[in-house]
Amino acid sequence: MQVPGLFEYERAADVADAIALLDRLGDEARVVAGGHSLLPMMKLRLANPEYLIDINDLVDELGYILVASDAVRIGAMVRHRQMLESDDLAKVFPIFRDAERVIADPVVRNRGTIGGSLCQADPAEDLTTVCSVVGAVCVIRGPTGVREVPMDEFLVGPYETAVRSNEILVEVRVPRTPPEHPGSSAYSKVERRVGDWAIAAAGAALWLDEDRIGGASVGLTAVEPDAERVAAIGDFLRGQPITEETFHRAGELAGQACEPVADPRGTAAYKRHLADELTVRSLRTAADRAVVPRTEA
Repeated sequence: MQVPGLFEYERAADVADAIALLDRLGDEARVVAGGHSLLPMMKLRLANPEYLIDINDLVDELGYILVASDAVRIGAMVRHRQMLESDDLAKVFPIFRDAERVIADPVVRNRGTIGGSLCQADPAEDLTTVCSVVGAVCVIRGPTGVREVPMDEFLVGPYETAVRSNEILVEVRVPRTPPEHPGSSAYSKVERRVGDWAIAAAGAALWLDEDRIGGASVGLTAVEPDAERVAAIGDFLRGQPITEETFHRAGELAGQACEPVADPRGTAAYKRHLADELTVRSLRTAADRAVVPRTEA
């Protein structure tokens, strides 16, 4: 039976207390909320923290979804289930509901949090791609104050983020496009079975300028994307007409912008094909939603 190594347990009373504990206990302390990624890693001895700081009591401080005219603010302790069920969130960023529908299973969705997902920084994690696509900013709090870090700077590498050992992610802030430029978003995923990690997935967000794409962003999951080449897809889409030809060219660029590794889930060629097709699907859905606003995602 796989069991984690020995560790000491602390339960934070609030955000300030969690930061104080992290500052005092040092690099060997880890924060835990849902624990669905950290605890399995501890059982396999891939992670061996000396201290676990339970932050579940912080839900009153960090368990909010606030939709305003300029941005959506999501507290780091918001559970997957809250995002799945939030109609207010789905109306402005349906990509979150798309992703939450295909994340794991009800057990994980009931306990896992957006903060935990982002801080895990798993290359196959859906919300990491979602937040990158919508241009989210991560709000990080530590002993010296608050920092705002864009997603492309928040993700330092696989399983590594910009959050320092004595800091905690407290909020994800997503800017909204002006009302005169209708926009929307979508996420598409292929998995071996329901709730599994993605074989490949793609997200897209765009806003319209009359009959053309005013701006767009694409993100890929689990296919080793090249950040610069993926960003170039958005550059290509800007100013293009809203046509199948445009979407298919963007899909071709997505397939060329990744270097997936063959594994039991599929060959590299198959995963590139999925990156292409899922990008087309996400862009098409996002454009449809932008042109014909929906009351529910």
